Amino acid sequence: MQKSRTLKYIAVDGPIGAGKTTLVKMLAEDMGGYAVFEPAEKNPFLPEFYKDRKRNAFKTQLYFLLNRYQQQMELKQHDLFYPLVICDYTFAKDFIFASINLSEDEIHLYNTVFQLLSAQLPQPDLVLYLRADPPVLLERIKKRGLDYENEINEDYLEMLTESYNRFFMNYDETPLLVVDSSGVDYLQNPEDFANLKRAILNHRGGTSHFIARS
Repeated sequence: MQKSRTLKYIAVDGPIGAGKTTLVKMLAEDMGGYAVFEPAEKNPFLPEFYKDRKRNAFKTQLYFLLNRYQQQMELKQHDLFYPLVICDYTFAKDFIFASINLSEDEIHLYNTVFQLLSAQLPQPDLVLYLRADPPVLLERIKKRGLDYENEINEDYLEMLTESYNRFFMNYDETPLLVVDSSGVDYLQNPEDFANLKRAILNHRGGTSHFIARS
């Protein structure tokens, strides 16, 4: 357990339905960390966005950007109270979504604001990127049954997955662990969870990959 003390801030990211929230809850409980979740359901523009992405993308994205910025700034204060913080998103998530949802003019303005805000935020000690195939993501989304996600289709998830893959293929801002989450249920497969936790604690920097083998 001594190795885990070097990790003070872990961020878990991935497309909709990748299993971020479930994994963050399990890691926080097992490792004695403070779990941080993005309040997606509090974005008043999100239902409108899924009905008409082009018309409602900018206000939805800007709301997320400012909301996540405020939450990330508060993480600096948690150092006084918690030895480990585990968050179910990275601030870069905003840029990934913006790159596929905003027009050229909108992305230019958005990027200016994003760069100003991101420079002030703490960097994770380790990022976990949960990747999964679009059909798997869609199945998980339908299973959880959130009304505002009913408009999400596989084409959108395909585009989103490609954007995530492109971003993390060239990612070098922090140590990165790429996790193949397709076909994995950490609640039902404790061995998979134990192996992933071991990979997290033994991570030595750079980019590495984890594939569960049940």
